[in-house]
Amino acid sequence: MSLIKVSNLTFAYEGSYENIFTDASFQIDTDWKLGFCGRNGRGKTTFLNLLMEKYEYSGTISASVSFEYFPFVVTDSSKNTMDILTAIAPDAPEWQIQKELSKLSVDENALYRPFSTLSNGERTKALLAGLFLRENSFLLIDEPTNHLDIAARETVARYLCGKSGYILVSHDRAFCENIATKTISLTSS
Repeated sequence: MSLIKVSNLTFAYEGSYENIFTDASFQIDTDWKLGFCGRNGRGKTTFLNLLMEKYEYSGTISASVSFEYFPFVVTDSSKNTMDILTAIAPDAPEWQIQKELSKLSVDENALYRPFSTLSNGERTKALLAGLFLRENSFLLIDEPTNHLDIAARETVARYLCGKSGYILVSHDRAFCENIATKTISLTSS
């Protein structure tokens, strides 16, 4: 267990008259399944970007873990899915990649096809599997249900319920609360 400590966090986008966060303080246990819920524009993704040090802010954020962001950016989707997943999780053996994909109901043959030929749902599930195979990383999962039908959403929900060590961002409060062991709801003041 490790803690991510947020103290007196204040942040506003340049040119904005309102803060996204004002003097926010809290701690996150890296073993948690933490849900960040709220309507669009409330600061969910902004907080993930602050964790990844993409913006300047006042206050402090301290963490002894590295962060990985989902969705992972695939720069060459003509590569086979196995090559992409091996690049994401270089220490994961092929059997382990296959096992993670099977938990997400992705056909094993998808590994040997160009990533560009997978459906949006298959891509989402493959990238989730790859990121959970990375070691010593705390995952920042941003809207994993985009482009998923109801059956795929249920599969992803079951998969995430069996994992820990992440922040799940979603505007779908029910999805978030069904998976997360702790939830932070972002609202406007």
